Amino acid sequence: MVEETRKRREFNSNQKCNNGNDPELKVDASKILSMAKRRGFLWPSYEIYGGLSGFYDYGPIGSILRENLISLWREYFVYNERCVEIVTPDITPEEIFIASGHVDEFKDFMVQCKKCKTAFRAEYLLAHMDINPDNLSLEELKNTLQENKIICLDCKGELSAPEPVNLMFETKIGLGNPRHGYLRPETAQGIFVNFQQLYRYFRDKLPFGVAQIGRGFRNEISPRQGITRLREMTLAELEYFFNPRVESFDKFEQISNEEVLFVPEPNKELKLTLSEALKQEVINSEIMAYFIGVTQRFLKKVGLDLNKIRFRKHQPNEMAHYANECWDAEALTSYNWLEIIGIANRSAYDLKAHIKNTKQELTAYIPYDQPVERDVEVIKVDMKALGPIFKGNSGKVKAVMEDLLVEQIRGKETIKIIINGAEVEVPNTCFKLETVHEKVSGERIIPNVLEPSFGIDRIFYSLLEHSYYECEPPADLDGDNKGEEGEIYRVLKLLPWIAPIKVGVFPLMPKDGLDEIARQINIKLREHDIHTYHDESGSIGRRYARMDEIGTPFCVTVDYDSKTDQAVTIRDRDTHDQVRVKIKELAKVLEELIMGKKLFNEL
Repeated sequence: MVEETRKRREFNSNQKCNNGNDPELKVDASKILSMAKRRGFLWPSYEIYGGLSGFYDYGPIGSILRENLISLWREYFVYNERCVEIVTPDITPEEIFIASGHVDEFKDFMVQCKKCKTAFRAEYLLAHMDINPDNLSLEELKNTLQENKIICLDCKGELSAPEPVNLMFETKIGLGNPRHGYLRPETAQGIFVNFQQLYRYFRDKLPFGVAQIGRGFRNEISPRQGITRLREMTLAELEYFFNPRVESFDKFEQISNEEVLFVPEPNKELKLTLSEALKQEVINSEIMAYFIGVTQRFLKKVGLDLNKIRFRKHQPNEMAHYANECWDAEALTSYNWLEIIGIANRSAYDLKAHIKNTKQELTAYIPYDQPVERDVEVIKVDMKALGPIFKGNSGKVKAVMEDLLVEQIRGKETIKIIINGAEVEVPNTCFKLETVHEKVSGERIIPNVLEPSFGIDRIFYSLLEHSYYECEPPADLDGDNKGEEGEIYRVLKLLPWIAPIKVGVFPLMPKDGLDEIARQINIKLREHDIHTYHDESGSIGRRYARMDEIGTPFCVTVDYDSKTDQAVTIRDRDTHDQVRVKIKELAKVLEELIMGKKLFNEL
């Protein structure tokens, strides 16, 4: 039904229509942002105070569209998977990001104009060239800037050499003796540090997924590209914990025939099914293939044009410090190919890091099908040695020590563990490794993590571009109506279930009782949770134009015949067809249209 509904988005062939491919009507970011500002999708933040780059407000229409995107994401990545959702703080103590590697690794390269002191992201200055800055070392980046004689974009002054800068916002937590912290650049760490509670919640069984939707903060050097590079953004992330020794993924067969455009290396494109990609070793695992497939289906359901979507593999020298495989879902926009989603195999990097820094057990127990007999190394704790040191806490120390992994204590003179919320040191005189022959029913492992991370703001912007069309005014408008501004008629062909306003409700004339009938219909539709917009202002054609530009798929018009036949006219945005429907049946008909259960031409 999604594909059938998509076909409805094409205008009649006798209309001149464009969404970026017609050179006469080129769509660019300025048109999108102008429309978004005028219609209440997006507003630059703090504009009356001169604005602040890297920050945008979502207006009344944009807020609804954003929430619709998030709700659809939950449907695909929480409700349809074995996943739960949690919420953790935006502010995070420094120790967590030291452990995760972000303090050392979360960096970008900055250059600064020696004359006007304007800072630039080095990658931005090379965006017009056929170069991927992520593949360049610091020295190579410096040489590339010099060889191409890159200068300040503002005053044409000479630029400094690039230098790495950390992009996290620093903050102080508390007063008097404050604790150093950061605004989180990702939501993931709040999930990893809760692994023990989450593992128990899932009854000590793998696999399981934990989602989080919230704010991420990155102190971008010089954000310029609308909402595609923000300092405060909305992230929807899933951490999917699994046993790396299980090569198959039981849900993969459901999606194995999904065809995807892969870019496994620079300048190489392959259109393959997920099964073919696995056989040709383009993708390393079924679980990675599965989430690439689900991600593409999600983007299709959102309404992005799959002809403008690809999955690009990170090369080794651009890989995040925590990943061993990563694919970006990229959308073709006026900013060229834009990363909107990252799908990374984080292996056991994060859990290992937090085990090392907290001495807590962040492991999963994997039972064997049949118990096996073998020689194993175990941790033997000497209670006689513990007693004089830890007294009443000896039993707790023993229990924690015996739950540690052998690798955590091998060769160590002391072991640091947490008892009653405080760190204590256990000398090696209190424990030893001993080989025993025993029947083993299972083993403890550190789970691996597959992370699909969605930039909601970038998906939002890509959807606006992919849905934006410019056309000659349609025939069903008043003869002299050319849309809201100028000669070009603008339409957002949003799919009905994602559109912020589902139905416009209009009286043909705001008098003679038509306005009251329209108001009652508007109330009734809202009681059925249909988001409507009641409008009596201007000609009916101009009201259609306003609804078309914000993506409203259907409009209901009350005319003089409605007073006698108790029926109204529904207009379809994409075909401009109209059909007469009884008022008492209106809510049910609209619900079926909005959910894609029925097409307009089936009425």
